[in-house]
Amino acid sequence: MSLLTVKGLTASYGVSQALFGVDLDIAAGEVVALMGRNGMGKSTTVKAICRMISAQGELRFDGQDLHALPSHKAARLGLGLVPEGRRCFRDLTVAENLLATSRPGAWDMTKVTTLFPRLGERHSQLAASLSGGEQQMLAIGRALMTNPRLLILDEATEGLAPIIRQEIWAAITRLKADTDMAILVIDKTLAELAQVSDRAVVLERGRTVWSGAMAALTPDVTERYVGV
Repeated sequence: MSLLTVKGLTASYGVSQALFGVDLDIAAGEVVALMGRNGMGKSTTVKAICRMISAQGELRFDGQDLHALPSHKAARLGLGLVPEGRRCFRDLTVAENLLATSRPGAWDMTKVTTLFPRLGERHSQLAASLSGGEQQMLAIGRALMTNPRLLILDEATEGLAPIIRQEIWAAITRLKADTDMAILVIDKTLAELAQVSDRAVVLERGRTVWSGAMAALTPDVTERYVGV
């Protein structure tokens, strides 16, 4: 049974329609890559799932209708978002950022700082003083502190130095191997996505145009819809 089910999802920004029919599903413990060129609806799909914008179509998490819930109640069901642009609380320390979102469960300060030791080393520093890569680790750690059942990573490695990108991909690999957490990941690096993802869903102009096992994603599909 799918943990997240999205069928025929449509959404608009005012009079401008952005999604015209997105279909995707994710099972517990599964890693799904949401792919497509810039502006094709990936982040809008994430916003709709997290109830940050209104949408139409089937949208269910663990059988519950997400349309009936505001964003904070959807989050309490187990949706953990790492948003594009990090959006850490800049005037709070690393520890305060993590504690601000904490909910009971397996993920606590010790476990997060074990996954990202840099956060433990900088626990008393203000988030504003961290490097971009460290802020990204903090954004992921903050989402993990909500103890999500589905972790959504929206461009989690964009613009980061190669060594930091490697650390984040290694952390995602550990999450896949060591937990039953479902992960929806948006990223532009096909090689890394191929290593961690079970399946891919490809969007083109706000519609799902391809979905299937990551191993079945052919060069023809990526050239046509992803641009790599």
